[in-house]
Amino acid sequence: MSSLNMNERARDIADAMVEEASGLRIAARTLTGGARVIDAGVETEGGLTAGLLLGEVCMGGLGDVEFTSVVLGGENWPAVQVRTDHPALACMASQYAGWALQVEKYFAMASGPLRAHARVEKELFERLHYAEQATCGVLVLEGRQLPTDEVAAYVSRRSNMSPGQLTFLIAPTASLAGCTQIAARILETGLHKMERLGFDVRQVVSGIGTAPIAPVARNDLRGIGRTNDCILYGGQAHFTVKGADSELADLASRLPASASKDYGTPFYDIFERYDRDFYKIDPLLFSPAEVWLTSVTSGKTYHAGRTDPEVLRKSLYES
Repeated sequence: MSSLNMNERARDIADAMVEEASGLRIAARTLTGGARVIDAGVETEGGLTAGLLLGEVCMGGLGDVEFTSVVLGGENWPAVQVRTDHPALACMASQYAGWALQVEKYFAMASGPLRAHARVEKELFERLHYAEQATCGVLVLEGRQLPTDEVAAYVSRRSNMSPGQLTFLIAPTASLAGCTQIAARILETGLHKMERLGFDVRQVVSGIGTAPIAPVARNDLRGIGRTNDCILYGGQAHFTVKGADSELADLASRLPASASKDYGTPFYDIFERYDRDFYKIDPLLFSPAEVWLTSVTSGKTYHAGRTDPEVLRKSLYES
């Protein structure tokens, strides 16, 4: 597959964010080694628009993220709408937070298009049949600690780039920017579950979805719960797919979050039930609440799942 230059696209968005830093309530700095760090909520306020742009950076510039609203259970919720005509690349080769960065005491899950250049997740990129030979690298981190020169040096070694070629963007979960960019993962969660179910995500032609934006929680742990719930209980995703009707009917039935044994209570409660061990949670839980799959061959559409405003209210109002 020919390169779509996601790193260059994402860098251009990051450059535009820096130019409008004061308006976005973000800050940019250059580390001693030359790497650029864009702070969208650690030592700055950040905001909704910064989060929207973070979402587009995460998708390597191959997705559009816009503000909208959705009506769930008779209530109007602020939301994002996400669309892409390159779902496998925008979502799995870039947006998916599949690179675990651990450098001494620093840890963060990294998403963004540098993953497609560094290809640390070798098996995934072999399935995607995609690689970039980029001249710059962009990573998005979800965390409370700004990346250091040591982190940049580690990424530099793993990606065979100089620190000066790297841009890191970061926002905590419990921040306006963090809540917004996580809502923008509505399509990515669907693609990731398709992958887990053994479906070739390269057959997904396009996607468009909406998810409520979680109100900022009092801490990041509660924020993880709220942001997950907005997708699990309020997210809606439409995918256009190449595939036989029988295959898509079966995939649709297994794709929504409600197909998981752990579905039905706020994510924070599930997390506590499993002693705060993510690996004990059913991995098939992480998916949109409601999905539609349309076959480009037959024109038939398969629908499954449901939103659950009651659980969403419990998560967003009470915690």
